Amino acid sequence: MKVRSTKFHIGQIVRHRVFSFRGVIFDIDGEFNNTEEWWLSIPEELRPEKDQPFYHLLAENAESEYIAYVSEQNLLPDETGDPVGHSQVSEIFIKDKTGSYRQRNLSLN
Repeated sequence: MKVRSTKFHIGQIVRHRVFSFRGVIFDIDGEFNNTEEWWLSIPEELRPEKDQPFYHLLAENAESEYIAYVSEQNLLPDETGDPVGHSQVSEIFIKDKTGSYRQRNLSLN
């Protein structure tokens, strides 16, 4: 099995290369792990290869917040320094003194 490293990490703020949204990564799939229907719904000229990491984002744009699933090739680091305002960020992350997001320690107790 080919092991591929990821360019981004959980808690990192990224932005989409083409569309105007940004978000914080909360999960990573080593390769495409969504439905074929979802993949085919992407316009062919924008459709990414499946054999790359895909990232789950708490995403936001000027109008709304949502969960996004984005290929690595379509992400860039967000260097604005602005926090992500998605309402679920505080459920998953703690913002540390440096302004970075780190996952909360979720216990089952």
